[in-house]
Amino acid sequence: MVADDHSLLASIAATEDNHDLPRLEKLAHCALLFNRLARPVPSPKSTMGKFLKSGKVVIVLSGRYAGKKAVIVSNHADGTQDRPYGHAFVAGVSSYPLRVTKGMGKKLQKKRSRVKPFVRVVNYNHLMPTRYALDISMDKEVCNKDSLRNPEQKRKALRVIKGKMEERYKTGKNRWFFQKLRF
Repeated sequence: MVADDHSLLASIAATEDNHDLPRLEKLAHCALLFNRLARPVPSPKSTMGKFLKSGKVVIVLSGRYAGKKAVIVSNHADGTQDRPYGHAFVAGVSSYPLRVTKGMGKKLQKKRSRVKPFVRVVNYNHLMPTRYALDISMDKEVCNKDSLRNPEQKRKALRVIKGKMEERYKTGKNRWFFQKLRF
């Protein structure tokens, strides 16, 4: 109880008979709680946390690559001049590596371990975030939104991404990212 509670209790106890003090304490406490609840409490500003950051694994929901996994390379939550909505530059897996067994030769294993990547600028509404993150460091000068405008730069960006993803696949880390989504 706070000091205000004590003064209210004392004033109530002085005016009433003292034989019913526990009941008076309960009534006073209830009255205080009611008064506190009735007062408007200022709410803090509710702002949505930004969780779609670079490195976050997402699933593309619409378009040619619907159902494919991708990782955010760069994001623009507030939009830009040419795209006035939240969007992200993503790099994903277009065709996943196939199963490799011990009986296969080296050449076949290498062929089945290929990763075909894609790069795309996608609206946030068409991405579903996952709880996973992929710590692949992409070269921001090679892999950016401007590289999509020039076909030669896009091919170069795809080559860089393919190399990084295949390297990650061969190390055996982030296996979930390189498996086909079953649904």
